[in-house]
Amino acid sequence: MRGRPQTTSWARSAWLVVVGATCISACEPENPLDSAIQPPTAASRVGEILAPSGDAGFAHATVPRPFEFPRDHGPHPEYRHEWWYVTGHLDGAARERFGFELTFFRLALAPPAERAAGGSSWRTRQIYVAHFAVTDIARRRFHSAERRSRDALGLSGAQIEPVRIWLDDWTLTADREAAVWHLHAGEHPLRLDLELRTRKPPVANGTQGLSRKSAQAGNANFYYSIPRLEVRGELDRGEGPVPVSGTAWIDREWGTGGLAPNQQGWDWFGLQLRDGSELMFYALRRRDGSRDPFSAGTWIDRDGGVWPLANTEVEIEVGAHWSSRLGGRYPARWRLRVPRFALDLDIRPALADQELDTTPRYWEGAVDVIGTRAGAQVDGRGYVELTGYAN
Repeated sequence: MRGRPQTTSWARSAWLVVVGATCISACEPENPLDSAIQPPTAASRVGEILAPSGDAGFAHATVPRPFEFPRDHGPHPEYRHEWWYVTGHLDGAARERFGFELTFFRLALAPPAERAAGGSSWRTRQIYVAHFAVTDIARRRFHSAERRSRDALGLSGAQIEPVRIWLDDWTLTADREAAVWHLHAGEHPLRLDLELRTRKPPVANGTQGLSRKSAQAGNANFYYSIPRLEVRGELDRGEGPVPVSGTAWIDREWGTGGLAPNQQGWDWFGLQLRDGSELMFYALRRRDGSRDPFSAGTWIDRDGGVWPLANTEVEIEVGAHWSSRLGGRYPARWRLRVPRFALDLDIRPALADQELDTTPRYWEGAVDVIGTRAGAQVDGRGYVELTGYAN
């Protein structure tokens, strides 16, 4: 998710695999009236969704590779799944405060060699899913929406030059150098139009960008983050556009593997501290509730220095829980410590209910951060993603 089927972060793969596994027959027909994509049953779980299957013919992330920008901001169709994940915080002139999320997921339904040309223009062998959410903190409201579409007739897709990812009129684009990004999304009554300027370069997570999720071969993604972007734009809540500004985080992952059979979900943290430093960590969770040793993260100092974090270097204690009206109990406050950097943080949701009622359901929302680093006070904001808790 974020390391999501990996951070950040594997929630990203979950949505793709869910929809892909259930709409293969819908995406095949020549008849455009057969295009409706049906969700899976309520029995679906993240661990089941991400179980490795149907991987033959796809490339796998097995060894580190150098990232190439802006090329790697675009799609990687030789891999089974990937996602573009944007989260951030916005402030209005009248002291309004918001969190936002826009994510795009690509899922290949068949390997490239099997994507035969010809036939109906409606025919496709891959689909896109997108999630859009806004947390209106002052009004204590959370809005979310989900869209799905086939990669056909320009309905959805991704390209490299210039970088553009879209599903209907939801778009994420970048200039030629990927120094400036633009985001547009809307679902009545909300509309968001933002310009995002990169303030730190992309950071490779894991081992030189290879993020392993388990000991099983191929259960890995290529994973990088753009940990800080300066944001300006407009948010319309149906009452006219409001100028907003703030910060954002972009996560990118692609691969083919899934979670191991004994893994159920993950807790992903993407934190931006006011002193200019950032922390990403994903805690993979086993079915027995214990943390998987392949959990990992990255510390980025204010000057851009990067340090990988192993599972044993990050301590997390859950201090509270929140129960969803739809079923499921989520962690709702954390104490996160990294002794190596003398970091001790208290992390609290800006709003308790930031659960996306998507397929599958998951919690992802804005959080506030306070604490100490080497005895000095620190504070900041972040996003947390929780998967595998809904029932």
